[in-house]
Amino acid sequence: MTLTAGGSRNAKGLPISSDGREWSHGLFDCFGDCSTCMMAWCCPCVVYAQTKRRLSYLQKHDKPDPEAVGGCCSGACWGYAALSTLLGLSCILQMNTRSTMRERYSVRGDGCGDCLTAFCCTSCGLTQEHREVLLEEESYPGYKV
Repeated sequence: MTLTAGGSRNAKGLPISSDGREWSHGLFDCFGDCSTCMMAWCCPCVVYAQTKRRLSYLQKHDKPDPEAVGGCCSGACWGYAALSTLLGLSCILQMNTRSTMRERYSVRGDGCGDCLTAFCCTSCGLTQEHREVLLEEESYPGYKV
């Protein structure tokens, strides 16, 4: 699947079967990107908000967000932090974003897997999602992190 604007939703060229493909990075490959993994562990709301913003921008504009690191003081960040701190339910937001990403990138899975990942492996899931969006962004000609 190649975007007309120059990006690839399968930047690693993974095989796609009738039920989709695997994530480009495994759930427990989070230490392949230690800085994001540590941020997801210490401040998951920031990683969630940045990934959500970048994914939304890709969906709307078919090009990477020029402010790729933005989003740490956004409504998504505060909403995630509030749901996490007050109710322990930030996994609901992450589950929704993960589902959107699976659909966009033709990744195998279902809502139950999204729920378990968001609830039990929050940091690893956030890192995996961040890396998937980053791969698409990096596939655009001239994109620099």
